[in-house]
Amino acid sequence: MTIRSLITAAALALGLVAGPALAQQEITLGHVGEPGSLFDRSAQEFARRANEKLGDRARVMVYGSSQLGSDENMMQRLRLGTIHLSLPSTVMSSTVPLFGLFEMPYLVQDREHMARIRDEIVMPDMAPAAEAAGYTILGVWENGFRHITNNVRPIEKPEDLRGIKLRTPSGEWRVRMFQTYGANPSPLALSEVFVALQTGVMDGQENPFAQIYPSRFYEVQEYLSLSQHVYTPAYLVAGRAFGSLDPEVQEILRETAVEMQPVVYEIAAELEDELLQKLIDEGMQVNEVDTQAFIEASRPVYELFGSQVEGGAELIERALALADAEG
Repeated sequence: MTIRSLITAAALALGLVAGPALAQQEITLGHVGEPGSLFDRSAQEFARRANEKLGDRARVMVYGSSQLGSDENMMQRLRLGTIHLSLPSTVMSSTVPLFGLFEMPYLVQDREHMARIRDEIVMPDMAPAAEAAGYTILGVWENGFRHITNNVRPIEKPEDLRGIKLRTPSGEWRVRMFQTYGANPSPLALSEVFVALQTGVMDGQENPFAQIYPSRFYEVQEYLSLSQHVYTPAYLVAGRAFGSLDPEVQEILRETAVEMQPVVYEIAAELEDELLQKLIDEGMQVNEVDTQAFIEASRPVYELFGSQVEGGAELIERALALADAEG
């Protein structure tokens, strides 16, 4: 036996060298956001805080930019148990019908309103439906207020969207909404949108500033219309693999996810003003929209959701009633 082998054997005997059984467990968190996006900043801050509490028990590793697949892919992987956590947004409405609530145009007035909806509707009534489908919601974060970009014309009224090929995320209600406005919407993975806009396969898309700027859509889009047509939450979601984690680790992740909720709102509000100015500086032509005209044109979408999703009409009524409630 060599001297090196003797030293290693002695170290192992004394417990100075960790064997495979003591290897630190990696907790995978995937999302589709680009570096600098709200998803990225939220996930990285969550990981930092969680890892401080976890110590050497486990470590959260963040994989952004669709490294672990599209939102749809990651939802499947959560159910299979091949990743621990993901940060879906609109795709939740395709997975659990009740989450189509957040596809209703102009439903959420501001972040204070959203916080009340989160505490009084999402967690007590909608999260159990997600749990039944195999997804555990640890926290309700944010994707943001969405705006329309395109290369055809400024969008001021719903009829300005007629004939425009518009990329949407995967979610039937977003598609229906833009069909109601007269656009030609098509779902497409976020990672594919830049090329679709660059080549003219799509004329436009709709997203929060926190996705538009990091994705560099300003390079391939001329007009930015400040529609704020939908506020989309994001959800820190756990799947099958979460249950195999040590209970103490699970509790730390749950605690940190909730702790992050107001932090995400602060980051999002900070980014809004900053990123809008950056988009203007990059040369995008920015215009306001006729909000009331969009609200009027959205009524058929509300009626469809209320009639087609069990409990949908009641959810809408409760959410709207919270708009003017005191915090």
